This record gives sequence, C-alpha cells and structure tokens, in this order.
Amino acid sequence: TYPIFVAILAMPLLGESLRYLHWIAIIIVVAGAMMISARESPAGTATWKVKPLLLLFGSSLLFALADITSKYILDYVSPVNLLWLSTFCVSGIFLAVSLRPQTIEELSMVKRKKNTFALLASYETLAFVGMILSLAAIERGPVSLVSTIVGTRPAFVVMVALVLSRLAPSFLEWRPGSRLLAQRLIATGMIVGGITIINLV
Repeated sequence: TYPIFVAILAMPLLGESLRYLHWIAIIIVVAGAMMISARESPAGTATWKVKPLLLLFGSSLLFALADITSKYILDYVSPVNLLWLSTFCVSGIFLAVSLRPQTIEELSMVKRKKNTFALLASYETLAFVGMILSLAAIERGPVSLVSTIVGTRPAFVVMVALVLSRLAPSFLEWRPGSRLLAQRLIATGMIVGGITIINLV
C-alpha cells in the first residue's frame, strides 16, 4: 500500500505530478496487493484482521517517507553507496535488537545445515541486487511510479509460490483453496494491469 503514500507525499515535497490514469493505476495495484494479502478463514472465506492492517498502513507510511528521503539523497550519493551506508546503519540497530542467546543458538544451527546456509546466502544476494536496482530506478525516475512497481512483489510471491508448491512440494507446501486461489489470481491480474497503465500512459 505504500505507493499511495509516496504519490501523495511526492507532489508537495518533490514537485511530482500524476495524471488521473496514474492515480487509477496506483489504486488498482494497491487494491490487488491487499487482495493477495487476504487470509483464508476455516469457512473458506477471505479475511483481514484490523490490527495487522493498521500496522501495515503505519509501515507503509514509514516506507514512503524512506523512499522520499532516498530521492533527495540520491542527488548526492550513488545507489551503491546509499545502500552501503543504509545497511551499515541498520545493521547496528538490528544487532542491538536481535543479539540475544537465542539468536546465537539459531546461527549455530544454520552452520550445521548446509541447505539452510545456502538458502540464507541466496536470500541475501537476491535482496542485495533487488535493492540496488530499486535505488537506481528511484534515482532515474519519478519516485511515486517506481514505488508502485516495487510494490508489485506480492504478485510475484504468489506466482513463484504456486510454481514451487507444484514442482517442489517438499520445499514449499502451499495448497490454497480454489476460492482464495481465484481471488489471488484476479489480484495478480489487477497488479499487472495497473503496472501496464503506469508504463504505457
């Protein structure tokens, strides 16, 4: 949902402007992302919990402010250097919060499981490349539109999860009900359609 906050903040703070079709596309993308985030109840219906949604909107506002701030910083710092600086600062905060005996014990277990360590290394590599690409896009284009495109990750998560659950069920066991699966496929179509509007209009 954070692209909506980015678009709203980018107008007064960065002087960006969006046409009405761009606004419609952003709303479609965010609505699709929220549909994908729905959970399936025991009765088979889609539900959202109020508290997680409030946390989601609060988190979205903070991510929007971070994207707006990065747009300013990228006028003076390259995407690679910004990522290095932000990672250095955030790692100190993460260590202060997470460095507990339980964390150290979990890390020792990772060393004994080669597959887990390989997955962890793959995750860090993929996340690093993804963050570099998103910062480079923010540097070159309107932050509101870049944030919207970056916000389509839920659609890719659903598609990859579907493929993995069929090809490697031992790796990812996910069997959504037909109703929820149809809803998520519709949401994916909404996201792709919204992104198409943003790119072509």
